[in-house]
This record gives sequence, structure tokens and C-alpha cells, in this order.
Amino acid sequence: MLNNSRSRLLSLLLASSAIAGVHALDNGLGLTPAMGWNSWNLYACDISETIVKSIVEALLETGLADAGYKYVNIDDCWQIGRDENNKILVDQDRFPSGMQALSDYIHSKGLKFGIYSSAGTKTCEGRPGSLYLEAIDAQTYADWGVDLLKYDNCANKVQISESANKRRYGAMRDALNATGRPIYYSMCNWGQAASYTWAKDYANSWRMTGDIGDLFDAFDARCPCTGKDCWLVNINGGPNHCSVTNILDKALQITQYSAPGGFNDLDMLEVGNGGMTNVEYRTHFSLWCALKSPLILGNNVANMTKEIHEILGNKELIAINQDPLGLSASLAERFTKPTFLGLSETPIIDIITGPLAGGDKVAVLFNRDTIPHDITLDFAKHFGLPAGSTAALRDLWAHKDLGVISESYTVKQVEPHASVVFRATAITPGTGKPADAAAEPDQAGASEEL
Repeated sequence: MLNNSRSRLLSLLLASSAIAGVHALDNGLGLTPAMGWNSWNLYACDISETIVKSIVEALLETGLADAGYKYVNIDDCWQIGRDENNKILVDQDRFPSGMQALSDYIHSKGLKFGIYSSAGTKTCEGRPGSLYLEAIDAQTYADWGVDLLKYDNCANKVQISESANKRRYGAMRDALNATGRPIYYSMCNWGQAASYTWAKDYANSWRMTGDIGDLFDAFDARCPCTGKDCWLVNINGGPNHCSVTNILDKALQITQYSAPGGFNDLDMLEVGNGGMTNVEYRTHFSLWCALKSPLILGNNVANMTKEIHEILGNKELIAINQDPLGLSASLAERFTKPTFLGLSETPIIDIITGPLAGGDKVAVLFNRDTIPHDITLDFAKHFGLPAGSTAALRDLWAHKDLGVISESYTVKQVEPHASVVFRATAITPGTGKPADAAAEPDQAGASEEL
């Protein structure tokens, strides 16, 4: 029998080797951001085996599984205690068949199984956490056939320094590696101790802010600031109900840390949960795709409108997110206006651009304002192309080629909170057309009415 003191000693040995830098993440996963579904946003603690199976069937029937959403992740509240050997116990009322059987079912459908714990003595809902018991839990997950672990930060015994975070999250990293099973490691410490600067050696993705809320740009006192290191609101739970633009403004400050193998995690998608307009949901999805966040659905995929399905199933946007170059888009230019009394500036337009494999570029033209605006994409200024460059543009929401454009392109009257997303292919010098596109008439100074 492995008692509490022995299991704590084993975990402390794993943690000490992690902080000494002996180990590193070595699972071969996360070359592109994870895609899947998570139970928390919609069901919170009211999750069950029946619900999970219905989501699996819905992912298959709607074609979202074929679009890339493969991970089916059970968040908090599946666990109920530990046995005399400290092995985690499953809530049999909610999961009567057990996790092994549920894992087998998910795998039989061609999907992947994700689970949740916390780098603390308890989870955020007060269930048993994994702190000091990492080796036991990691092996249990591997035995069940788990493919992804979301690892939260509640009940962390106020171990919040950088060294303490590395020790806690490194212990689980090393325990997962020791099982020999590749398990995608989704670290959820809310950006504590500037984890985005060091998490690439620890996890495949890392949450860089507090929990998202189903709101676009509204202020919520539970998520009060926009600084990239603003996490210390509630040590046990971190900031929450953060808006899309609140998370965006934090993420735009740290885009350089995302790359194949490890990505900034902007949190789960709220698309389809009812708190935003479809225009805002399109923008939410566009930004998460361009910034290479994991795309984890949080809605009821078994009961969604045609419009929501079209947003989540936009294969051209998904291709941007899953682009093998794996580099995040970043802020190319921001336009602002004075706030009340002129004491500060507030953003009204963001132009966000980034590189793609093969030399293409992505551009998101985002109107943050409450009135329509013309927005101009300048190839030299925003893509870094030589002056006078031409490019073939494709509108990824209209699914329409716009032709070969010289120098710049203006989208007329982009509506409030809307975004336009382009994929751009630079013209091969001297040919007058892109390498893999049909010739189109040049349209100097072209514009589009939306």
C-alpha cells in the first residue's frame, strides 16, 4: 500500500527535479493548437456520462469532429474522493460505467478523451486535487487512456511564486511523461508568475488570463484590468468573467510566446452560449483563430443554430488556427479615440496580422467601436511587404477571392464589433500574379462595401 507520506515524497522528488531543470516537456503533442469541446462553460458541475456521450454524437453528426474538434474534455466535478491507496475515485452516480469505459467509447468514435484536475489540494469546486499525488493521478489517467489533462490552479496553498508554480506544474509534467503515454498538457494557472514566459518547457498550452465570460467588451468587476500580469484577484479562483476584448488586450502583449509545441490559451470559446450577438461571436472566433489559441468549444453542439454552426465550422478560419507554421498574429496597428474628458485613449480599430506557412499572411480588421468605420489594410505597413507590393486577397468569412490588389485594400463601413479576415498571397515579383492563383485585373486602391 502506498500511504500518504510515501506518495507525497514521490511527488516532491518529481517536483524537485522539475525545478532543477532536469526534465522538460517531451510528448510530441501540441504542434498546432488543440481543438475540441469542454463541459465547463455550459454545464459547470452538472456533467454526466449521458451528457458526454450526447456531445460525442453531436460532434460527429454536425461534422465538427471532421472539422478538427477531436478532444472531448470533462472539466471539474467528475471526481468524488480517494481510496485507501490514494487513487482518485469517480462519481459513480454521474459516471456509472467508469472512466475507462467512457474513454473506450470516445476512442471508438475516433475522438480523444480529456480530463481535469488542479495543481492544488482541491479543485476549484472542492473536489480532490492532485498536489503531492501527481504520480498516482498521472498513471491513473494513462491507464484510462486519457489524451489531454487540463490542470487548474485552485487550492494551491498560496504557492504562487514563479519557483512554486514551476514546482507544482513541473511535477505533473514529469509524472505524465513517466507514464509513457502522450497526454496533451493544458496548464491553467491564469498567467500567474508570468507563466507565458516559461511555460513552453512545461505544457502544450497555458492559460494566460482568468476565466472567460460570455460577454464581448463589457466591464465585469471580477476581471478588473487589462494588464498581461493581472491575475491576482482571488488567489483561490483567479479573475473570471473576462470579456473577449479584455482577454484580447492581454494576449496581444504576449503573442511572441506561442509556437509549435506550446500556445497561449485564451480560454474556451463562448460562441453559441447566448451572451453575444452573432457578429460578436464571429469576431471572437476570428481572434482566437488568428492568435493561435486552442479552439475548445463550450456550447451545446447538439442544439445550435445554423449561424453558430457556420461560425464554428468555418474551415478557412480553422486552417489559419491550425497552420503548421504555428505563429500567432500580432497587433500591426491600433486606432484610438479620447475617452470621456480626454483623460485617456480607448481602442476603436485593431489591425492584427501574422505569417502563415508558405509565405501567406492573415489579417483581421476589427472594429471595436460602437459606430461603423472604414478600415484600410496597407500591405507595406501591416504585412511588412515592400512599398508598391501587390497581393491576392481572399475574404475568409465571405469565402470569396477578391482578386489581385495593389498596395492597400479598404473595407467600407465595417459594422460595430465586426471583423473582416483576409488571407493574403503576395505576388511573385515580375509575374503580375500569385504563384498559385489565376490572373485577375489589378485594383489599385480597391474598396469593398459591407
